[in-house]
Amino acid sequence: MPSPASSASPSDGLIQVGLIFGGASGEHAVAIRSAATVARALAAGANAGRYRTTCFYIDPQGRWWGPELADTVLVQGTPATADQLTAAAQRTGCALGKGGFQGFPAGALHMDVWFPVLHGPNGEDGTIQGLFTLMQVPYVGSGVLGSAVGMDKQAMKAAFAAAGLPQVPYACVHAGELNADPQALLERLEGELCYPCFVKPANLGSSVGISKARNRAELLAGLTAAAALDPRLVVEQGVTARELECAVKGGGATPLAASVLGEICFDADWYDYDTKYSEGKSHTVIPAVVPEAISARARAMAIQACQAVNAQGLSRVDFFFSEASGELWLNEINTLPGFTSQSMYPMLWAASGVALDALVHELIEGARQWHRLAPVPSPSA
Repeated sequence: MPSPASSASPSDGLIQVGLIFGGASGEHAVAIRSAATVARALAAGANAGRYRTTCFYIDPQGRWWGPELADTVLVQGTPATADQLTAAAQRTGCALGKGGFQGFPAGALHMDVWFPVLHGPNGEDGTIQGLFTLMQVPYVGSGVLGSAVGMDKQAMKAAFAAAGLPQVPYACVHAGELNADPQALLERLEGELCYPCFVKPANLGSSVGISKARNRAELLAGLTAAAALDPRLVVEQGVTARELECAVKGGGATPLAASVLGEICFDADWYDYDTKYSEGKSHTVIPAVVPEAISARARAMAIQACQAVNAQGLSRVDFFFSEASGELWLNEINTLPGFTSQSMYPMLWAASGVALDALVHELIEGARQWHRLAPVPSPSA
C-alpha cells in the first residue's frame, strides 16, 4: 500500500519516488498487484526513512491519475470502476470520453525517481522509458533500447542469436504474409519447424495470444488469432522440457548478478494464461532441483541475455531444460517481470538472500546511479 511517508512534506529530505502502475495493456490487473507489493516494500524497514512514495495510476485507456485514485486502486487491488473514474474525472476535469495521455497529474513533475510497474505494451516496451528519459528523471529498469528489444520477441531472438545463445528453432512471421498467401506461409513454417509448435504475438506477455499447434488447421487458427493482436509473430518449435527461471539485477557501474534458479511446475499441457494465473494450477520450486553445472550455465546465460539486449536494473530470464538430452535453451527475457508477492522475481532474490525491501532499495539506488553515469552534455559554444 502507499507508504506512510507519502504524507510528509517535500522538504523532509526523503527521496521522492513516483510509483506508476496499471497501464493500457492486457496485463493491467497483474500490474496493480505488483505495484501493491512494491509499495509495501517502499514502506518497510529502513525504506520508510528513505523514500516518500507518491502513487500514479494509468487506467486501461491510457489516462494518468494522481494519488487520490491511485491509492484507492492499490488498496482494493483491482482496476478502477466506472464510477471511480467518473468521480475522479469530475474532480480533475479529465475528459473521460477521450483516452490516452491528457497531461501529468499534480505532483508528477516533482519526482526524484520513477518506479514503473507497467507490464506489457505501453509500459515495458520503451515507450514510458522514453518519456522519463526526455524528462531527465531516473527510473527503475532497462532503458529505451533494452526495454524495446526485450519486449519484441523477434528483435529479442535476433539479439540472442547474434550473441550465440542457444534457442529452440523458430521462425518470424508478419501478418502481411498470412493475409497475402496463407498456404504459402503454412508450407514455409512446416518446412522449417515440426509439430507441435507454438504461435506467439511478438509484443505481448503473460502468455496472452499464445497457442499450441499440433497440425496445419491449428497452426492457421493460431496465426490468425495472434495476428489480430500483433502484426509481428513468432512460431517456435515445441520441445519436451522443464521451465526454469533466473532473476537478474544490476547494471551501469554495478555488475549484473544472477539469482538462484526456480522452476515452474504444472500439470497442464503447457503454461498458458489460465494455468499461469489460476490458483492451484501451477507451483514453483525454489531453488530448482537441477545439476549444479546446469544451474551455473543458466545463471551465466541469464547475464549474457541481459547484455545481448542491453537490459539492466531488473530482468527475469526464462529457459527450457531437457533432462533427456541435457540441452539448455534460452526462452525469453522479461525486463519488467511480475512483482507480486508470489512472482518469481522477488521470490528468487529472497531465496538468494536479498529481502524484498532491500531489493527495492537496490533497484532505486541503481536507477539513480545509472542516470548519473549518463549526464546530458552541455551545448557547444
